[in-house]
Amino acid sequence: MEIFKSIISTVNGYLYYPILIIILLACGFYFTISTGFIQFSLFSDAVKVIGEKPAGKDDVSSFQALMVSTASRVGTGNIVGVSNAICLGGPGAVFWMWIIAVIGGASAFIESTLAQIFKKKAKDGSSYGGPSYYIENGLGSRKLGVVFAIALILTYAVGFNMLASFNLQDSFKAYGFYQKGITPWIIGGILALIAGYCILGGGKRIIKYTSIIVPIMGLIYVFMSIFMIVFNIKNLGPMFKLIIDDAFNFRAIFGGVAGSAMVEGIKRGLYSNEAGMGSAPNAAASAVVSHPVKQGLVQMISVFIDTLVICTATAFMALVSGIAPVEELAGAGYVQEALATVIGPFGYIFITFCLGLFAFTTLLGNLYYCDSCLAYLKKEVPSKNFMLAFRIIATVMIFLGAGMEMKFAWNLADLLMGIMAIINIFSIFALGKYALGALEDYRKQRKENKDPVFVAANIGLDGEKLDFWK
Repeated sequence: MEIFKSIISTVNGYLYYPILIIILLACGFYFTISTGFIQFSLFSDAVKVIGEKPAGKDDVSSFQALMVSTASRVGTGNIVGVSNAICLGGPGAVFWMWIIAVIGGASAFIESTLAQIFKKKAKDGSSYGGPSYYIENGLGSRKLGVVFAIALILTYAVGFNMLASFNLQDSFKAYGFYQKGITPWIIGGILALIAGYCILGGGKRIIKYTSIIVPIMGLIYVFMSIFMIVFNIKNLGPMFKLIIDDAFNFRAIFGGVAGSAMVEGIKRGLYSNEAGMGSAPNAAASAVVSHPVKQGLVQMISVFIDTLVICTATAFMALVSGIAPVEELAGAGYVQEALATVIGPFGYIFITFCLGLFAFTTLLGNLYYCDSCLAYLKKEVPSKNFMLAFRIIATVMIFLGAGMEMKFAWNLADLLMGIMAIINIFSIFALGKYALGALEDYRKQRKENKDPVFVAANIGLDGEKLDFWK
């Protein structure tokens, strides 16, 4: 097991620097420029689209698809991941998380627009899809689509869900009743039972719960961050200086790249907002919209909500407190200690409560993604018995995750996430012309004061090969 852990750690070192860092930034910059800085030029359109209602009463709306993707993005990594990045890499990691979010917004737009273009129609008229579908139908490679689907299922049903469970139980270390060999399993068992109840209800129940819980939990968390900033307003200026100085401490970055603020910020930023990874397109494909670009814009907003709002809230409430980020506090402990300087013991409870909500919605959003990949692997919507067996196994993984070691938990999730990201990034590079063509069509119709409606032939796609947009 120790050899296995060492191999994963070594592979991750090369996978993230230089491979993933270079291709993520290259992909983000390329699509930022080729879309005409869409993060800014169509931001107002993106906000408007979120409120659009679908034609059918039972159709998945843009808002619901946004909440499912945000549920997976906004998870325990927004608290524990940010804390780890700051404690292990330095305060400058926050700046690099911002950069990866702004640039990554363009990548998120492209992948989700592609998911809409190549989405499939279910027997009940609803839609589903994701990277596996645009890889097969756009690139003509079923084998690569299968590899991606397997990588996603392992990443989310195993890696990320086990990590979410671990991160939640880790916050209980602050309490006197915590016992290393007992408490993690109790917490893992409770979380598995609650999540299992919702998971076994299927996709519709997942959408219902996440669309209610995600907005509420996000607002509560942001309000607490604002309270902390106001209370420690005198530390705000020095905090920004600390972040910027550390972000551009190139001697530290190139002296030990693997654990630098830049690498930690990019790793945790990618883990948190998932831009370019190929996860959110699975939710994007389920939305009913008149034009694929609309859902691409919505998913771009999800990246901003995750990193520029929630991750920043964590970073600010911790750093503005004056508590020094040290390796010993990595994890939930750093944020808990920071809050405790203002609201005492309630700070520990508040973070545990937020991690509970974040873990719960993450688990639901993650497994919703797996549904479309399982359908892809089986070439049909899986039977109820098959899905029951899968969801029981997924629930067991949640329980087992609570007992893992912290370093191994993060390394395993990073490895699986990296494999997914590489496959998806090269795929959207190759297929980006279709998303860019759809964007040009959308802008043209907007200039004519129309509510954009998409037809595949407008961008040179054969509508006979698609289930929608003929």
